[in-house]
Amino acid sequence: MRVIVADHPLIKHKLTYLRDKKTDSPTFRRLAEELMTLLAYEATRDVRVEPKDIETPVAPATGIRLATPKPLIVPILRAGLGMLEGMTRLLPSAEVGFLGMVRNEKTLEPTTYANRLPDDLTDRQVFILDPMLATGGSLAGAIGFLADRGARDITAVCLLAAPEGIERLREATSTVVPQVTLVVGAVDERLNEHGYIVPGLGDAGDRLYGLVD
Repeated sequence: MRVIVADHPLIKHKLTYLRDKKTDSPTFRRLAEELMTLLAYEATRDVRVEPKDIETPVAPATGIRLATPKPLIVPILRAGLGMLEGMTRLLPSAEVGFLGMVRNEKTLEPTTYANRLPDDLTDRQVFILDPMLATGGSLAGAIGFLADRGARDITAVCLLAAPEGIERLREATSTVVPQVTLVVGAVDERLNEHGYIVPGLGDAGDRLYGLVD
């Protein structure tokens, strides 16, 4: 598994305000979208393209366009939705699928409760969006789910990651998918006893959309 930590001053700047507990939900959503767009530049560095002949106002030219089949973007519900707009801003022609996974707070293991994905993902480049790579269980489960449908080139994009989650993801995907790339805004210190990233930014879903009773 290839791990890319996007080291850029603007990413660090936006992460600082995302981490701040005084940042309200509307501002948090806007910052998450902006940060996702910055991370998307790194995540799409190896996106597949093909030649395209065009006519400029001056002369014929050959450029490139996204190759077929088009990339598939898969936000992990619900928190991944906060990253979707930032990704589709860069890849407006990509297709979007959805995968719902929830973590059991006692076992910290993921359960899939919803999916809206093609049955066959053979030859598709897939980009998974999930704000936090904490224990790694949910993301590893999502990658396994996509691999079972034929995906062989998967890039996961996370705002933050914990070392424990990266290591678990590395172990879980080593024999499942030939090519896995992880793009993160920062790697934090550790997980606490509740499985939260430290210093982290709290529960991304709650901070994006508020608490739901």
